[in-house]
Amino acid sequence: MALPQLNEEQVRTWTPEEKDRWWLANVFRGDMPQLTLRAAITGFLLGGVLCATNLYIGAKTGWSLGVGVTSVILSFAIFRVMAGIGLSRDLTILENNAVQSIATAAGYMTGPLISALAAYMFILNKPMPWHQMLIWNVLASILGVLVAFPMKRRFINNEQQPFPEGRAAAVVLDSLYPDAPQGGVAPNSLNGVRPVPSTSRLAAAAGVFKAKALFAAAAIGGFVQILVAEGYQSLIQVNLLRIVKAGEELYKIPERLDAWYYELAAQKGWWVPSIGGYQLQQLAVVPTIDLSMFGAGGLMGIRIASSLLIGCLVNFLVIAPLVLNSGDLGPLPAPAVPTPEHPLVSYNSARSHLVNNWCLWWGIGLMVTASLAGLLAKPKLLISAFTGMFGKHTSEDVLKDIEFPLWISLVGVPIMVGVTVYMNFQFFGIDPWLGLLSIPLIILLTLIAANATALTSTTPTGALSKITQFTFGAIEPTSPATNLITAGMTTEVAGNASNLLMDIKPGYMLGAKPRQQAWGHCIGIVAGALASTPLFFVLFLSNWNPASDVTIEQHVTEVGGWAMPGALQWTAVARLIEGMGQSNSSAGAVQTVDGISKLWGVLPVSAAWAMLVAIFIAIFFEAARAISKGKFPLSAVAIGLGVVIPPTSTLSMFAGAAFFSYMEHRNRAKPEYSVGRMLWVDSREAICAGLVAGWAILGIGDGLIGAGVHEKAWAWITSWF
Repeated sequence: MALPQLNEEQVRTWTPEEKDRWWLANVFRGDMPQLTLRAAITGFLLGGVLCATNLYIGAKTGWSLGVGVTSVILSFAIFRVMAGIGLSRDLTILENNAVQSIATAAGYMTGPLISALAAYMFILNKPMPWHQMLIWNVLASILGVLVAFPMKRRFINNEQQPFPEGRAAAVVLDSLYPDAPQGGVAPNSLNGVRPVPSTSRLAAAAGVFKAKALFAAAAIGGFVQILVAEGYQSLIQVNLLRIVKAGEELYKIPERLDAWYYELAAQKGWWVPSIGGYQLQQLAVVPTIDLSMFGAGGLMGIRIASSLLIGCLVNFLVIAPLVLNSGDLGPLPAPAVPTPEHPLVSYNSARSHLVNNWCLWWGIGLMVTASLAGLLAKPKLLISAFTGMFGKHTSEDVLKDIEFPLWISLVGVPIMVGVTVYMNFQFFGIDPWLGLLSIPLIILLTLIAANATALTSTTPTGALSKITQFTFGAIEPTSPATNLITAGMTTEVAGNASNLLMDIKPGYMLGAKPRQQAWGHCIGIVAGALASTPLFFVLFLSNWNPASDVTIEQHVTEVGGWAMPGALQWTAVARLIEGMGQSNSSAGAVQTVDGISKLWGVLPVSAAWAMLVAIFIAIFFEAARAISKGKFPLSAVAIGLGVVIPPTSTLSMFAGAAFFSYMEHRNRAKPEYSVGRMLWVDSREAICAGLVAGWAILGIGDGLIGAGVHEKAWAWITSWF
């Protein structure tokens, strides 16, 4: 069924009151079930699972994957199966929308855990208490909800901004429920209203096909993970089948695809690929089996994946050997040195040594500069963020009975500001005045973030976080907690507010009640916090010993093998600010140190030069992208990310992007409802999401086995009998 939509002239010329009356008459679905108990429970549980996958992928790549369309397809398929066996009836279209709103809100809750809060623990080398992490995350997100709703009427009701990812969720929902009753009047009687192209029975069948493709891909991803993962194979071969004794080598598919060659080369004296006297495995360039990264590459596309690959190869195959041979970087750690008896090395320790001690800085220079330059290069975007905020308002609020009451935001924002400022003082010792000073920045940057999300579905949290990090770093340079936590709070509020508006967009297009969507988003916040907080400690900190010489950062990135690129970027900026502040304070009243020369007191000289060169390269790339109107083929941010992300992940993502791009190109010209086109073109996103979810969920299970959670759970269960 068609989704009614105003045309551009109506959006431009109609008053806000006329638009609200049109929506109420033509789109609003009245009392159709929406935030029901089963929708809330499904969204809560599904949100927890998808939140876990986002934590897993984010810790590996720094990316947060959108889960809106994935949750729509999953919830539809689950209840379609349950309806088929008589356990339940199908969800209504608005119930499914409520599920996706809850699940999407939960998925976004992992952001601070892999950025500001993780960086805070890296800097102080002590775990943040779990209850503080959970409370901080929930309160910052709720503040984002309260800040967002005053903007909802402007961005969605009045300006009808696209929010592409949210609109895609609405179109998918419409295709899955072709018989859902339309709100208001029939589309053909909408005076001049432009409907979204209508769906049909074939479109509904295509939606079911996507669900099947997603589940099949998830099953493949999960099955391969079991074959590769040491935890599962140990449980199966040692504990269940008892075909292998504890401590003996397991029968399993090797995760490394090049292991056989290095072992044969050591035995037979074959040539080993090397650059500058270092084997590729010593430079961490190792191909592995990782279907989550393969699927993530398919989602991001060949352009971004190619930029990642360029950054990876330049860093690890060109710059790293040069720096190692120049003596500016100390020798590789012992586990990264091959021997005839042990030809395979610890590529995680090699990568961490290269990145953390030198290579990180030129990657940081690229990412931070490109993010800020990309934001500042769009003055119209910045200006439009503030236009319309003080325009004329409707003489009558025709949606007052279903809209989120603005008085709740007017009362709730000051209260939540006071609560969060007090919380930051109690938890982190941040001066309340500095906490209050962050509030204007929160409002300012939330407007910018929401406007960017409305137009592109991309929230520039990376660039926005650096604005507050450098701002508060200048005020209090010797306190990393101040710039990390205040910047983290700003980013979380701005990101959550923008993502809430993204969630509301499909509800607006489908005629849902805004108040119930707000409640659904809050349920998702709680679900995401409850799922991600304990999982964070189990996956990353369960085996860390405070008495050892291994820091939390080393334990997570070197021992655990998690890339944590987001946290490393935040940590690097905080350390740079702290080091520059100490350099300045040690100079005394007579000697002054300018901003550029301070770098030489904080970084190795060659790394500081590389960082400055990277800054100019990033500016050039962003200028080229602006002049070419987005056609410039490379992304400076992605190149910088290729420095930080492990080469194992980058190689898998590029392989996935290349494979899915090839299959899409090969099948795009086929008939619309042919199997090839439906599978590789229309269901590409579903297949990629399925691979990511299947591999990540089973990967989390492998991590839990490695942490001994199954043994502790079994001991707890048996203690009751």
